[in-house]
Amino acid sequence: MPGGRLTQQERGQIALGLADSLSYAEIARRLDRPTSTVTREVMRNGGPTAYRADLAHRATERRAHRRRPASSRGPESAPQPHGRDAEVMAEYEETFTTVLMASGLNKMSARVLTCLFTTDAGSLTASELARRLQVSPASISKAIAFLESQSLVRRERDERRRDRYVVDNELFYQATIASARSNDQLVGIARQGVAILGPHTQAAARLENIARFLDFISESITRAAEQAREVLHTKPGTTSNDTVRPGPDHG
Repeated sequence: MPGGRLTQQERGQIALGLADSLSYAEIARRLDRPTSTVTREVMRNGGPTAYRADLAHRATERRAHRRRPASSRGPESAPQPHGRDAEVMAEYEETFTTVLMASGLNKMSARVLTCLFTTDAGSLTASELARRLQVSPASISKAIAFLESQSLVRRERDERRRDRYVVDNELFYQATIASARSNDQLVGIARQGVAILGPHTQAAARLENIARFLDFISESITRAAEQAREVLHTKPGTTSNDTVRPGPDHG
C-alpha cells in the first residue's frame, strides 16, 4: 500500500473530492491510494456528506493512541491461516465492516457478519465470535438476533450440540429476492393512491409512474438474481463465465 497512513493534507484532498462529488475510486486515483483506503477513511469519519478533514485527522490520532499500548495483544496479531498478512487482514475487515454499516447494519452486527464472511468455514459459535472480536457474549447474542431476523445468518447445531452461526451461500440471493419483494407493498400503496387521488390528477400520475418503475425494477432484479444464482455456488478456481450463461443456445 503506497504511503502508509493518510496525512492531513491527503484528508483535505479527500474532503475536496467529496465536495466535487468525485467517486471514491477517482479520489483514490488522484492520491495514488487504494480505493479501500479512501472508502474506509470516509465511512468511519461521518460518511460522504459529513466528512471533515480536520476532525477525521484528530479522530485517527486518538484511535492510534488508544490502540498503541494493546497492539501486541490485539486480534490483528493472531496467527493467520494460509500465510495471510495479519495487518492486511485487519485493514480489510475494518473496511468490510464500514461498508456493511453504510448499507444499514449497526456496528456490532456488521463486525459479526464480516467475521463470518472472512472465516474459511463460514461458521462460528458465539464464544468463538466473542473471542475473535474481543467483546462480551451478550453483544454477540444481540447482534446475532438481529442478523437472524434479517435472514443474514442461519443457526445450526454441531456434533457437540453447540449453536453455530452460518453465512449461507444463498445469503445474497435470498436477500436480493426479499428486497425485490418488499417493493410489492410500495407498488400496492402507490396504486391505492391513484384510485383515491383520482386517475387524472398530477399526484395520481406521479404515484402510477412510481408503481410502474418499481414493478419493472423488481422484475428485473428477480430475473437477474435467478440467472446469476449459480455464481454463489462456484468452486474456487472456476470463473463466473464457466458458471453463468445468458440462456440456452438456440442457434
